Amino acid sequence: MSIADNLARLEEQITATCHRANRQRESVHLMAVSKTHPSDAIIEAYAAGVRLFGENRVQEYALKRAALQSQDFFAQHAPAAIHCIGHLQSNKAAQAAQLFDSVDSVDSLRLADRLNKAAAEANKQLPIFIEIKLSPEESKHGLTPDTVELDALLEKLPNLAHLELRGLMTVPPYSDDLEQARPYFRQLRKLRDSLAQQHPRLTFDGLSMGMSHDFSVAIEEDATLIRIGTAIFGARPAV
Repeated sequence: MSIADNLARLEEQITATCHRANRQRESVHLMAVSKTHPSDAIIEAYAAGVRLFGENRVQEYALKRAALQSQDFFAQHAPAAIHCIGHLQSNKAAQAAQLFDSVDSVDSLRLADRLNKAAAEANKQLPIFIEIKLSPEESKHGLTPDTVELDALLEKLPNLAHLELRGLMTVPPYSDDLEQARPYFRQLRKLRDSLAQQHPRLTFDGLSMGMSHDFSVAIEEDATLIRIGTAIFGARPAV
């Protein structure tokens, strides 16, 4: 099936899930995770209606961006936004702030400081999400709840004038049983609500959670942004 066909089927599923959860379809934003897929896939998905994309690696997206610029993609398609959703090392912060429209995987105060400095130098406001680690898996990144560093980051964020907090992000352990993801999504929602009360100067509207295999449960647990790769682009190309 084409990307357009995949998106049409996905849209039906998202709409049905929103109806079941008594939510407005407009309350859930779809991000097409284009990591490992070529720039042509981004162009094809854009033509099918996608306006938000997620990329994992700075170097990979830098090459794609060059390819897209050579085709005048950004000049002709201004509404397209590209977010960094992968683990970002602080030494890549300056390049990430230049390349991306948002960094959705902030997991340290050091990284936030560097992104803020880089955004200031670029004269831009950079939206961010804080990545929260709720899984015991070592492969997962993020700040764990109730840690000193998370508190320190939240206390300092109002003074990082070039960053705009949009919410929280998490990645639960993979399971074929969708219900295994629900406790993680529910925990992130409850954490969001708690932090919003504790830090009224910050915005916690966004909940970035749910992927191709579990987005329906994420929507039921109040996700505002779902990150879909395989269901749109198919299996990742072999590396």
